[in-house]
Amino acid sequence: MSKVKVTFSNKLTESDPLVNPVIIIGKLENLKQVPYDVIKAKLEPRVSEEVYQSALTCMQPSPTDVCSLYLNMATLAALPKRCARHNAPSHANFITKLVRSTCLGVDEYVVIVCERQDVLASACAVARAYPIYSRKTLKPASTSNGTGVGNSGTPTSATVRVEFILVDGGKGEDAQTLSENDLLCLEEICISVRTVARIVDTPCSEMNVKDFTQEIQQVASELGVACSVVLGEELKEKGFGGIYGVGKAAIVPPALVTLSYTPPNATQTIAWVGKGIVYDTGGLSIKGKTAMPGMKRDCGGAAAILGAFRAAVKLGFSENLHAVFCLAENAIGPNATRPDDILTLYSGRTVEINNTDAEGRLVLADGVAFAQKDLKANVILDMATLTGAQAIATGRYHAAVLTNREEWEEYCLQAGRTSGDLTFPIPFCPELHLPEFSSAFADMKNSVADRGNAQSSCAGLFIFAQLGVDFPGSWIHVDMASPCHCGERATGYGVALLVTLFGQYSSQPFLQNMSSISFDEVFDKFETCKKFKRS
Repeated sequence: MSKVKVTFSNKLTESDPLVNPVIIIGKLENLKQVPYDVIKAKLEPRVSEEVYQSALTCMQPSPTDVCSLYLNMATLAALPKRCARHNAPSHANFITKLVRSTCLGVDEYVVIVCERQDVLASACAVARAYPIYSRKTLKPASTSNGTGVGNSGTPTSATVRVEFILVDGGKGEDAQTLSENDLLCLEEICISVRTVARIVDTPCSEMNVKDFTQEIQQVASELGVACSVVLGEELKEKGFGGIYGVGKAAIVPPALVTLSYTPPNATQTIAWVGKGIVYDTGGLSIKGKTAMPGMKRDCGGAAAILGAFRAAVKLGFSENLHAVFCLAENAIGPNATRPDDILTLYSGRTVEINNTDAEGRLVLADGVAFAQKDLKANVILDMATLTGAQAIATGRYHAAVLTNREEWEEYCLQAGRTSGDLTFPIPFCPELHLPEFSSAFADMKNSVADRGNAQSSCAGLFIFAQLGVDFPGSWIHVDMASPCHCGERATGYGVALLVTLFGQYSSQPFLQNMSSISFDEVFDKFETCKKFKRS
């Protein structure tokens, strides 16, 4: 495992780039706002003011630009000048790529020059550049060279210090510095981001249902919150036919695990539901040899829910918050669910299986029904690596958002731009898309008849159908199959999105200011819908 530690600071400390390499990142107009007298703390005695100003003058980002100031030990990087309306103003994805391309795996510095609203996204972008999971067998060598790196070039352990310089973006306002509480927020959120990436990167041989359950229980112990586990045959007895049907063929039995945080004086109940397929072979509708590698990542939704729950509760959350984890391994064996089998879900609906590789919606169906019936949640958000079609619908960087409430589309879009975990809405139209699941033998099939008809929307609507199309609360579905990873590495997607989206319920002003949601309005609508339904 990587031993890199990431810390955050609101001021520059003096350092010599020959000893501690540094990369300075920002938009060109922001970099130009910082005088050399400020930035020289990271550059002297190796880089003179003349060299720094010359580099700054010559930079022409397209979309980014990088200039080495001193060997490969001091680097200046300019972010794109423009930002499209559906991108994050922080350019978080570029920050991650820049840090990855220049980091040396030693004690080093990352200096971010940005506006205050871009701090969270920038911090998370740096954090995801330093993944934790590794099983490489290179042995540490002597570190007598004083660099923190063995003579063989193998890193032992290192600390990455991220230092922020806040600017006003040319608005003529005073740029507020980050408080100690702000830095605490960043540190806890980034710990969760890296933990989520570690869980998703870990293969099923080390992260099966039992292992994942232990990860959840460790968070419960850390936070002092209630944890309940429904395991194996008990799932069948209690009516969780979706989770049981998907996971019953695996050696390690499936589980429904719930974390519950119920602070005093809470008036609302929020449930986050995560798809935790620790490995997806496709079941008897088996995936091909090129489609199956990487399916350890099918637990990305549950991992994100775990990381976000940890950060939200640790930083103070004012309302009831439940995290529901639908854990299973979609394996092959004598007990595997077959196409043509009919399952009864926790909602009471029956489902004819016509594709065992459409398993995520089955486990989430049980999860959201449990959140509605047992937890009495009035806001239910599920997150999942649900469909390969998500990448076609919204691309590699934007998760697809499907919701029964128009205002939540805007909330998610805004939170995505603020947090760097980008989102984009997809069509919500049950009357046109639910007929795709028509069955002659059960209430519905689990896979669509026409794979060319808004697959990602249809998959999400299968989950929503378990709540009923007249569900008076707010339901939000986040399909993050592609943004869950970049290349072979997990990104920790979802943590920053959720803590920003629900920031109004945080005790931290830093997160409150990030959120655009008026929850009074949300829950007033919920009560109005309930009254209308009763009448």
